[in-house]
Amino acid sequence: MFLVHGFRGDHHGLLRIVEGLPGYRVIVPDLPGFGASDALAGPHDVSAYVRFVRHSLEALGLGPSTVLLGHSFGSVIAARFAADNPGRTAALILVNPICEPALEGSSRLASRAAELYYAAGARLPERPGLALLTNPLIVRVMSIFMAKTRDRALRAYIHDQHARYFSAFAERRVVLEAFRASIGATVRDSAAALTGPVLLIAAELDDLGSLEGQRRLAAMIPGSRLEVLAGTGHLVHYEKPLEAAALITAFLTEGRQ
Repeated sequence: MFLVHGFRGDHHGLLRIVEGLPGYRVIVPDLPGFGASDALAGPHDVSAYVRFVRHSLEALGLGPSTVLLGHSFGSVIAARFAADNPGRTAALILVNPICEPALEGSSRLASRAAELYYAAGARLPERPGLALLTNPLIVRVMSIFMAKTRDRALRAYIHDQHARYFSAFAERRVVLEAFRASIGATVRDSAAALTGPVLLIAAELDDLGSLEGQRRLAAMIPGSRLEVLAGTGHLVHYEKPLEAAALITAFLTEGRQ
């Protein structure tokens, strides 16, 4: 199983889902420019990340029995790869899939504000630009916005994870380029071309994808299955990782029968 993390994340964010999949060999790389990975020479857009997935699968010798999973922005990358390479993977799993354009609907103002923030971080002189992008208070506000759980210990854990890893990027331009890529595409762009088994794991309280939007997306993907986790938002990988892992296991087990 090959996992693709979301924007401003790295492999750490998906490790709790991995813990719920003990029967599988799971590989979780850092996308180029994030975590411990170097930046690309060119732009960090969806096409570049799709090429990274293709190169990684080839370099690791992962054949068509591989399951591909993407979370958040990673869902856009994974869906594009699967659409462009039919039969290359055995199944596609999308967690918190991006089902609606960020620049449309209720989130458009927040997305525009975030783009200005990342643009300022990239264009300011290096020290103030880096200080802006890694500001602990801003990172905490983002974390508070995304976390929906009422479990105080879990919220503290989520905030700590974001404080540790949310600012792990190679260059300031990477963050701006990847953010623009993340708001400029959705899984809907690839939906009609998806032919293999597809599992969508959506969240009831996801600010980046309404349930109506997730249902519309599922209807666009022939034979897909939509599962909705109640009481959680865009951080399924932190708030309900074992529940997500159980849905994944059930889906893959049924596919082998």
